[in-house]
Amino acid sequence: MLELMKHRLQRGERLVVFAVGRMFHHNIVHYLGMAGGFDGFWIDVEHGGLTTQDIEIAATAGLAHDLDCFVRVPPTDYATVTRCFESGATGVMAAQIKSADEAEEFVRWAKFAPRGRRGLNPLGYDGRYGTIPLAEFAEQANRDTFVAIQIETAQAVEEVDGIAAVDGVDLLFVGPSDLSQAVGVIGDFMGEASIAAVDRVATACRAHGKQWGAVTPNPEYATMLIEKGCTLISPVNDVKLVTTGLAAMKDMYSMLW
Repeated sequence: MLELMKHRLQRGERLVVFAVGRMFHHNIVHYLGMAGGFDGFWIDVEHGGLTTQDIEIAATAGLAHDLDCFVRVPPTDYATVTRCFESGATGVMAAQIKSADEAEEFVRWAKFAPRGRRGLNPLGYDGRYGTIPLAEFAEQANRDTFVAIQIETAQAVEEVDGIAAVDGVDLLFVGPSDLSQAVGVIGDFMGEASIAAVDRVATACRAHGKQWGAVTPNPEYATMLIEKGCTLISPVNDVKLVTTGLAAMKDMYSMLW
């Protein structure tokens, strides 16, 4: 039975998720869902360039395994945000946010009145194609939809306390690659500057009762995240699945290479 990641995070559970984007196909979602061990997944529209139909297909595949999903989008317009929900995703994540004001605007795109100004159209998947009364739909969506903000710019690190304080932000999400770039140590994920930035995220979330998540590039980084209280960890994506699998196969059949 599907239980939303948002509600599980609110209880303080630690979740493991995977990501799809560059090599998306619905069978990848099915395969990882069947493999077990994952609590949900996210869809990368920022870099992957997936379509609305792709989101619909991915979300539907996830539901077959009781996995819900959120979508990473560039924070360019409210229509992109609302289409994610209407396609069946239960959450959205804003990339490249720089300030609390930008986080506030993103939340307003994701929520109906009185919290936000999302266009009230119940004819998508989340509105059960117009079969839910409008007031009930708006209340349910505002309660259950999930909003994450990526912390991956230098300004976001500086304003992380204000971003965490924004009502309606459920999760801050560390992007280690861009974060290492923002603090001037590209690729040095375990360096002092990178760890200091992660600590600021963790501190801000504790102060405001919010959860935080991150992509993890390696087991050492994952251990660090767990020790610092990270509750949503993303170790696998479609490209990483292929490259790691290929490396393992080459090692297994080393006599051929």
